[in-house]
Amino acid sequence: MKRNLVILIVLLSTVLGCKTPEARKPVSVNSGSFINESVERNKALNQKETEVIEAIMAKQPENNYQTSGNGFWYYYNTKVEDSTATPEFGDLVKFDYNVKDLNGNTIYTKEELQTQHYAMDQQELFSGLREGLKLMQAGETATFIFPSQKAYGYYGDENKIGTNIPIICEVSVHSITQKD
Repeated sequence: MKRNLVILIVLLSTVLGCKTPEARKPVSVNSGSFINESVERNKALNQKETEVIEAIMAKQPENNYQTSGNGFWYYYNTKVEDSTATPEFGDLVKFDYNVKDLNGNTIYTKEELQTQHYAMDQQELFSGLREGLKLMQAGETATFIFPSQKAYGYYGDENKIGTNIPIICEVSVHSITQKD
C-alpha cells in the first residue's frame, strides 16, 4: 500500500509539475497620461505662438505673407519671375541667412553664420529652413517666420537660442547646382 501511495505521489507530482509557464502581471501600469499631457502642452504652445505670429503679420500688411503647407509663414523680399528650378534631393544650394527673434532682435547675423553650401536633404539643417529652401529659386530672398517646432524646438541651438523660441530668418539663395 505504501508503495502504491509513493508511486501515486510521484506520478501526480510529475503530471502537475509539467504545466506550461504563465505570464506574469506587470507590477505597475502606465496609463499614458504623461504623453497626453505633453500633447496638450504642445498644442497650447503652438496656439500661443501662432497668435503672436499672426499679430506680427497683421502689423505688416505691405508684406504678402504666405502660409506654407509645412507650418510656417513667409514672403518674398526678392522674387525671381523666371521659372527656374527649385532645389530637389541632392542638389547643392549656396545660401546665407540671419536669425532674429519675433521682436526683430538679431540673434545671428549673416556674417556669423557665413555662406552655407547645403546638399539638399543630405545634411543637418533645422526643418523649417530645409523646407523653406525647397520653395526658393536662385537669386531670391525670402523672410520666413518659423514657430519653435519648425525652428530649434525644445532643445534650442544650445548656444544663443533657448527652449521653444520662434524665429524669423531672412534667407538669400545665391545658386542651385543640380545633382548629376
